[in-house]
Amino acid sequence: MNAELLSAWLVGYLFGSIPFGLILTQLAGKGDVRDVGSGNIGATNVLRAGGKGLAAATLVLDCLKATAAILIAGRLWPGTESFAAAGALIGHLYPVWLRFRGGKGVATLLGILIALLPIAAAVYAIVWLGLLLTVRISSVAGIAAAVSAPIAAALLGAQNLFPMLLGFALLVVWKHRANIHRLKTGTEPRIGKARA
Repeated sequence: MNAELLSAWLVGYLFGSIPFGLILTQLAGKGDVRDVGSGNIGATNVLRAGGKGLAAATLVLDCLKATAAILIAGRLWPGTESFAAAGALIGHLYPVWLRFRGGKGVATLLGILIALLPIAAAVYAIVWLGLLLTVRISSVAGIAAAVSAPIAAALLGAQNLFPMLLGFALLVVWKHRANIHRLKTGTEPRIGKARA
């Protein structure tokens, strides 16, 4: 790996590893989000810990940190955007500052798509929000949205992005493995209802 590719990956990782959910809940005096609900630092658990406003802010910032990293890396080292994208997702999922215990990557993957394949980002957002509003199970919406990313890339003719987005989708699904188990047992909570 040459210096430019490594630099782009590191920029992505540093941006991606910023734990906005943890930072915002602590700044708002809501305590440590890791001590609430699932213990995750993402927007869904921030909703439980701090309410809709903090959850929305977490979602937007977790999304845009990936977009920013990719745009900055592309400006500094043209052609390295995919490496910055990979760094951003890995940084969010496995941040060194939190002993590699990060979020699940749904919002961050959206931010990656905004920078790399905007039409796929629109599809992703529609799938995600549509299922959130109808099924009201965050994990189902997030997993389905993640799976839509490589499918959209293939249908849009972006074969160069397909392998990477497939890998990203599999990582997001892997991070949801506890949710998948709860879905199988019928104990996965719906948004707006108390957690079992």
